[in-house]
Amino acid sequence: MNESAGRPRTEGRAADGRAERGRQSRVKIAEAVLSLLDDGESTFPAERVAERAGVSRRLVFHHFADMSELVETAITRRLEQLIEQIKPLPTSGPRATRVAALTEQRARILEWITPAQLTLMRLATPGDRVAEVTREVLDLARARLAEIFAEELERLPASRRSEVLHGLDAVTTWGAWYHWRSSGLSAESAARTMETAVHALLATTDQPPASS
Repeated sequence: MNESAGRPRTEGRAADGRAERGRQSRVKIAEAVLSLLDDGESTFPAERVAERAGVSRRLVFHHFADMSELVETAITRRLEQLIEQIKPLPTSGPRATRVAALTEQRARILEWITPAQLTLMRLATPGDRVAEVTREVLDLARARLAEIFAEELERLPASRRSEVLHGLDAVTTWGAWYHWRSSGLSAESAARTMETAVHALLATTDQPPASS
């Protein structure tokens, strides 16, 4: 009786172990795609992914229905890693210090995420999880801007505050960064351009309200 009573617990532990090994394999395979991506590759043949992950091609397709699902999983993982990199920045003190801290962080992250973003653009129909994480990234980035520049934004009436915040958002997200970089600017020049644009938008908060 003791033996049969102990068997379900043993089987449960075995099942948990298999599930954990499966999870680790999925992560390893997705990380292999990101490793290839970081090496500058834009296509991900199953054989290359399996080789980079140190697993068999068969195991790749055991965990993922097809390569599109795998690439989408990898891109989602990279976007989740991006969220982890959006660390708190100064919300008080000299404006120049806050702007410099923001542009350094954003430029570094946007340059790092570019290969994943270009791969994402090639996905025919990104899944719900990719869209969800992308929206989370954008919402977090905008909320951080509102915190960092609350002192300036609070001087404005609500409608103007929203306009300036959306302007700040536009010049500190990937679309603007990719435009500058694909136009031939170096990463350093693109960062300086971003800094200039942020300063210009914030300067509008220093102007007295127009008389009626």
